[in-house]
Formats: sequence, structure tokens, C-alpha cells
Amino acid sequence: MKHIGKLHVLTDTVLQNRFSHIDLTRMALEGGADTIQYRQKVGKTRERIETALAMQALCSEAGAILIVNDRVDVAIAANVDGVHLGQEDFPIEKARDLLGPDKVIGATAKTVVQIQQAVSEGADYVGFGPIYATGSKADAGDAKGLDGLSAMVQAVSVPVVAIGGIGLETAQDVMAAGAFGIALISAVCCEDDPVAATRAIAGSIGMCDQIVGSGEQV
Repeated sequence: MKHIGKLHVLTDTVLQNRFSHIDLTRMALEGGADTIQYRQKVGKTRERIETALAMQALCSEAGAILIVNDRVDVAIAANVDGVHLGQEDFPIEKARDLLGPDKVIGATAKTVVQIQQAVSEGADYVGFGPIYATGSKADAGDAKGLDGLSAMVQAVSVPVVAIGGIGLETAQDVMAAGAFGIALISAVCCEDDPVAATRAIAGSIGMCDQIVGSGEQV
């Protein structure tokens, strides 16, 4: 069975530059994240692979999983746990052919049609949002709200991971609306203390301090 975590932290070095992807991985894991997503839009492929290898080692040691955003080639080269693909990224079916049946594939979807298509093509979970207005992604689109999230959860049987503008004050509401998990960027990466920020949100959604490795299986 595949591990789909409940607390996904997307590493980012564009919104902030105090911490590296590796630093953020280490701190998010210490705070209780059970899934790390390596989000790097620019840079040399070799350097991305080296970073992914280091991040995968940290995640493996902690019992968490590492997902690479967009780059199937980097995911393969670093032998990470999976990939997350947007609507304009590598086709899900082709990614499944290359990665094999055991790797996790997540897909971004903003409508019922997109979600259902992603699932039919082999996605193990879908990332849906933005739930709230967000500045972390320029093309995120209009906020979907909690009602929109609930509708998406009802539309598919795979886990729905909510993203977009979610923070400590709203995480509980998002989970109560039916999300399997939440994905965070600025709420962790842009905080002065990413460890404390992650830990606070983990606690707010009912995850104990030692959650890593105990995520639900699907």
C-alpha cells in the first residue's frame, strides 16, 4: 500500500532565501511533516538531482516520503518516492510507465473533470486549490473555498490534498471540510522558525509529535 501523507511541506527558495531545500526538509521533518515536496522551478538538472538525493536520505531516515514537483527525470535519477504533476506537466500515464506501479503520483486539479481525468490516468492523490487566496503561486487561480473542497472530495475516491493559503488558523477547517491532507508553502518556509510552524500546524490537525512513519495507507 502507498503512503499518502497528511502534512505536505513544499520546499521553496524563491519566496525566501534564508533556508535551502535541504534545510527546510530537515526542519519540516523535525516539526512533524510526513511528506516533503521538492519544488524547484529553475536550476541545473545535475544540481537538482544532488539536492533530491540529500532530501531523500533525510526523508528515508525519518520515515517520511519525498515527492518531486514536475521533474520525472529528477525523481527517477534520485529514486525518490514519487512525483507531483501539474496540468501542463509530464503526462500522468507516461510518468506511470516510467516510474512503475509502486511510486506515488500526485496531480494538480482545479475542477471535477480534471480530478476524474487525473485519477483515470493513474494519479494516487490529487492536489486541489487554492482553497484560499495565495501569493505562493502566480497562476493559482481563484480561491475555491471550503465548499469547493468538499465537492471535490465527494467527486473521487482517492485522497484530496488541499493547498493554497492554508495556515495555522485555517488548517482545522480545511481538514473538517474533508481534505485527506494539507500542503503548505509559505506557512512553513517563510516563517522565522519552520520547525515550530510545522509542529503547530501538525498539532492543530491532530497529528502527534511523533507522526512520521505513521501516515495512513491507501
